[in-house]
Amino acid sequence: MAQKPCPNSSALLLLLLVIFYSCLVQASGGISTAETGREALEIVIGGGGGYPPAPAPENGYCPPPPPPLEPECPPPPPPPPPPPPPPPISPRLLLVKKPIQRFKRRISKGRCDPKKVTATWKGDNVCKYTGFACAIVPGYNELGLAGADFNRFGFCNDKGRLRIDNFIEELPDLVFFHANSNNVTGGIPLNISTIKYFYELDLSNNKLKGAFPLQVLGAINLTFLDLRFNSLTGPIPPQVFTLDLEVLFLNNNFFTGTIPKNLGQTPVSYLTLANNKFTGPIPRSIGQTSKTLLEVLFLNNQLSGCLPYEIGLLKKTTTFDASINQLTGPIPLSFGCLQQMYQLNLSSNHLYGPVPETVCSLPKLKALTLNNNYFTQVGPKCRKLIKKKKLDVRMNCISDLPSQRSPAECAAFFAKQIKCPNERSLSYVPCKISQSVAEDTSKGSLTPEIAPAPSPAYAALNRHQ
Repeated sequence: MAQKPCPNSSALLLLLLVIFYSCLVQASGGISTAETGREALEIVIGGGGGYPPAPAPENGYCPPPPPPLEPECPPPPPPPPPPPPPPPISPRLLLVKKPIQRFKRRISKGRCDPKKVTATWKGDNVCKYTGFACAIVPGYNELGLAGADFNRFGFCNDKGRLRIDNFIEELPDLVFFHANSNNVTGGIPLNISTIKYFYELDLSNNKLKGAFPLQVLGAINLTFLDLRFNSLTGPIPPQVFTLDLEVLFLNNNFFTGTIPKNLGQTPVSYLTLANNKFTGPIPRSIGQTSKTLLEVLFLNNQLSGCLPYEIGLLKKTTTFDASINQLTGPIPLSFGCLQQMYQLNLSSNHLYGPVPETVCSLPKLKALTLNNNYFTQVGPKCRKLIKKKKLDVRMNCISDLPSQRSPAECAAFFAKQIKCPNERSLSYVPCKISQSVAEDTSKGSLTPEIAPAPSPAYAALNRHQ
């Protein structure tokens, strides 16, 4: 039998080295098996394992970038802060709330409050009440109730009347009280003098009756007194002309008796005694009002006697109306001194004689009304005014003019013995009248005429003014 050959020694050596190396690798690999598995997991999931990511292939697909996020809407602005609380009501306003509410209860709803004024009289702030006005009270530096303007509100109670006592005197800061056309029948408080700053009282076009309300005389600070269009009777007290008034309207009542002789004491600018039943002459003291009197109305009374020359002293007066009376005598020559006169009305009286040329030459005269008298003559300057329709002498005794009285009527008038006391005074001229000025005036002025402001005295003849 043949003997097997022995393997090659070199091949055997190589086999042993491979086995040895294999055992060595298995011994070292067992230590890091867990870590190697984790790294493999990380490589699969997130590309980790401590190695940088593989570069993107060139010319590969690149997805577009995501759209930008839309900006969030800005939050709405915060709400405005609440308004500050209203200032506290002045104590002087709270003081008058109760009297106003009591007066409100006197006024019947419906026809006695046609404008529903009292519906606004609620709450503590009386300054918001319709018909009332507020102002800072002198000496207190706080708001007070300064005025009540009830003109043409038509207030009344269920009997159609209204009293104002226990009301006005409880408004201590009152400056004015206007109540034209409100059915007021009386109740002017006796202690009205306690209202320190009370300057204006208007009770016109109401239902006041009886004698002049003497309570008014206690309001010594009054500057405006309006009692027109009522039913007051009897004489007016002389004390009314001692009040420090600027306006006195007593027209359209039933006052009687003579105008007090102390008329000249009044400091008024506007005086209206029209449409009453005054008798006797115009007081001579009227000349003492020369520094203040602007307009005076005596029209439609029963005044008699002659015109006093003192009227010619009224150097500021623009309106003088004594029409529709029983005045007689000639026009005093002093009337030529009325340099500011705009309207002079002496119509419907018993005046006679020539119309003074100096009166027709007054520089600002726009209306000279002498109709329905017994004048007998007009000169050339007056005739120019007739042509300009500034002078009305109809129904007189001027024989060469149209629209005159009949000769028989004129003769019957002059047959009566008519004389004026102090006849010499009618020729007195208390000023210097420049002849050149009179002539220039008669020729007309080259400067444009400016219409005067409306007359407050004539406006007072409207009951609703």
